[in-house]
Amino acid sequence: MAKIKYAYNEDDKAKTAKSVGRSLKISPKHAVELCRELRGKNLESAKTYLEDVIQMNRAVPFKRHNKKVGHRKGLTGWPSGRYPVKAATQILKVLENAEANAEYKGLDTENMKIVHISSHRGFVMKGWTPRAFGRASPFNTPTTHLQIVLGEA
Repeated sequence: MAKIKYAYNEDDKAKTAKSVGRSLKISPKHAVELCRELRGKNLESAKTYLEDVIQMNRAVPFKRHNKKVGHRKGLTGWPSGRYPVKAATQILKVLENAEANAEYKGLDTENMKIVHISSHRGFVMKGWTPRAFGRASPFNTPTTHLQIVLGEA
């Protein structure tokens, strides 16, 4: 397995806490939209935002991958959005892991901020689904790599 590198070069390692999720079975497009929305937020507001998305009380605006995406109520400044529940649960797990790492390092968890969050496409798990007349069609599952760095605000 390759060595894991972060796409963020921190200045002070004593004031940051990192967490990574490798090969998560979530959509890379949903992860990109959620990461863009969470970047720069406080830890508590990011966790409540993700919990609202999981309960489908708050839509995530899809600004980049928005082709044929319907409009959702409650969005200001951007009409199209979705409720990526599966991606939000996985990102919330990685975010809570980063919070636990910060607590282990002795950092103040009430004063944490997301200084870096990014998602990248992982490998594609190849699969097939049977069709009529003995044929088969590809049924692939994309994976996503996720990186989160928390810093003291």
